[in-house]
Amino acid sequence: MIQEPVWVTGAGGLIGHWLVRTAAENAPGPQVRRLTHSDLELTDSVAVIARFKRERPRAVIHCAALSQSTACQANPALARRVNVEVTSFLAELAAAIPFIFFSTDLVFDGRSGQYEESDKVNPLSVYAETKVEAERVVLQNPQHTVVRTSLNGGPSPSGIRGFDEQVRHAWENGQTLRLFTDEFRSPIPASITARAVWELLATNRPGVYHVAGVERMSRWQIGQLLASLWPDIKPKMEATSLKEYSGAPRPPDTSLNCDKVQRLLSFPLPRFSQWVTQGPADGRGFSQLKSPP
Repeated sequence: MIQEPVWVTGAGGLIGHWLVRTAAENAPGPQVRRLTHSDLELTDSVAVIARFKRERPRAVIHCAALSQSTACQANPALARRVNVEVTSFLAELAAAIPFIFFSTDLVFDGRSGQYEESDKVNPLSVYAETKVEAERVVLQNPQHTVVRTSLNGGPSPSGIRGFDEQVRHAWENGQTLRLFTDEFRSPIPASITARAVWELLATNRPGVYHVAGVERMSRWQIGQLLASLWPDIKPKMEATSLKEYSGAPRPPDTSLNCDKVQRLLSFPLPRFSQWVTQGPADGRGFSQLKSPP
């Protein structure tokens, strides 16, 4: 008998890729259906319904999104279609099965930091607004789950999806990065995010969870750490402040409190600095940035 698969949308991206790659070791048993944009156009409802009925997935992990804040600011209608309408459609289709939706720490305004799941959201960008709206849709079903995460890093299929890959790419092209000393996040390797989500799915405890690194770090601190890994490319960066920034609003501190999910996990969520310097040498740390096979 063919086992019903777990759908992973956005499998060509960073987190989706790691969910597929780590499924065998972290979720032994389930068949995983890797869905990329070329495999299935999620805005084509007819195609999605047909495939859903044919494959009858036993769970859906929805990673696909328009995640670049600049692209969302430039085209709010597209951002809403991809991030809200597609999510709503998939959640409705998956009403009777587990559905895990990826959201972001940017749903908060960053005035306090160390946010817990119950804290009030207050999005400052179009991207964050669409994620908040999608969260509300997903959580209408008490059997569904929202996972908020932060900056995710590590090797991606395209070589440019992890935030660390983007930083290295800029340095390799001779750019000087201006990094905020007063903007804080909770960076985490995407392989760890994937492991946590597989364990969450196995526990069958739906709700809202924060999955991120346990270390609150500024952009400047993250840059310094990554620069120490790659002295050969002569990284160039300058410290700057959000007070000098004139673009779209940016929340200053969206660090996440992950105590809730930690109580369910079989392993401790890592300190980002420790993972960068001591992570395994199989591509799951940050010491090498080649796309995994």
